[in-house]
Amino acid sequence: QIKNRIPSTAFAALNQLAMLAAPMLTPLAYAPTVMPTGVRSSVKMSFADDFTTEPKPWTSSQISDKAGLEELAKKLNPVVGYWDPLNIGESSPETIGWFRHAEIKHGRVAMAAFVGYCLQSNGVCFPWNLQAPIGGVGPMASMPTISFADISAAGGPADQWDALPTAAKLQILGVIGFLEMWSETSAVLKMDGEEHYVRGGKPGYFPKLSRSDDMAFPHPVPLNLWDPFGFTSKMSPERKEKALLAEVNNGRLAMIGIFGMISASKGLQVPVLDGVGIKPYAGEIMAPFSAGDVSLPYVADMLKVVGTLGY
Repeated sequence: QIKNRIPSTAFAALNQLAMLAAPMLTPLAYAPTVMPTGVRSSVKMSFADDFTTEPKPWTSSQISDKAGLEELAKKLNPVVGYWDPLNIGESSPETIGWFRHAEIKHGRVAMAAFVGYCLQSNGVCFPWNLQAPIGGVGPMASMPTISFADISAAGGPADQWDALPTAAKLQILGVIGFLEMWSETSAVLKMDGEEHYVRGGKPGYFPKLSRSDDMAFPHPVPLNLWDPFGFTSKMSPERKEKALLAEVNNGRLAMIGIFGMISASKGLQVPVLDGVGIKPYAGEIMAPFSAGDVSLPYVADMLKVVGTLGY
C-alpha cells in the first residue's frame, strides 16, 4: 500500500517558511536590507539537517533484524517456523517495521472483510434506509429512497458494493483515506508517546481518536478505532502478548480466506469453497467504481478497458 506520512520535520519546515515569509507582509519588506557580517556567518537553516537520506539511528526495542523475526516466527507457529522467501530479515530495520505493520494492518482488514463477506452473503443487513429524501425543496428532496435491504438484494458482496450510490462509495473511501492519513501522522503518534513504525514505533499501533490534547478534533469523538471499549487495557502483559500473536495468526488465515471467497466468486476452483454456494460475480473485483458511477471523472474511460487486460 502507498503510505502518506506527515512527519514532524514537515511541520518544522512549514514553520521556517512562515517565519521567512512574515516580513513580506510589512511595508519594510520592500526596502533593501543588509545582514551584518558577523551575524551572517553564524546563521544556519535549522531544517536543513532534518531533510536527509541518511538512515536515522534505531533506538527501539521493536524487532529490527533476522534474529527477532526468527524468534517471533517460532512463537507464531512452531511447526512452520521461520520462512522468509523475500529475505525481509536481511533488510533494514525500517523495512522490517514496514512489513510487520503492513501484515498486521492487512490482517485486521481481512478479518473484518471475511466476517462481512459471510454476513452479506447470507442477506444480513441493517433494517433501516441507506438514504431517503431530506426537506421539501432542493435536490435533497428528490433523492430516491434506498434501504440496506435493497442493497442486500443486489447479489453477492461485490454486487452489493456496485449497487451502492456513488455518494456512499465516496464517503466510505474518504473515511478510509482519513484513517490512513491519521495513522501515518508522526505528530499524532508522538502525542501518544509512540513513534512511526519505520522509526522504531510499535507495528500495528493506531493513534487515539478520542483525545483532549492539542490534536483533539473540534467535535467530540467518544470512541477510538482500536479497542474502543478498552478491553486490552485490562490485560496483563503476558495475556496481551498472547493475544497479539493470535491476532497475527488469525489475520493470516483471514487473508487466505477472503481471497479464497473472492476467487470462488469469479469462478475459480477453490478447495472446500467450491461446494459452499458462493454467488458468482461478473464485474471487475479490483475496480472501485462500476457503471453506476460514470458521473465521476475517468470512470467511463476506466470501464472501457475492464475485461481487455488478459485476465
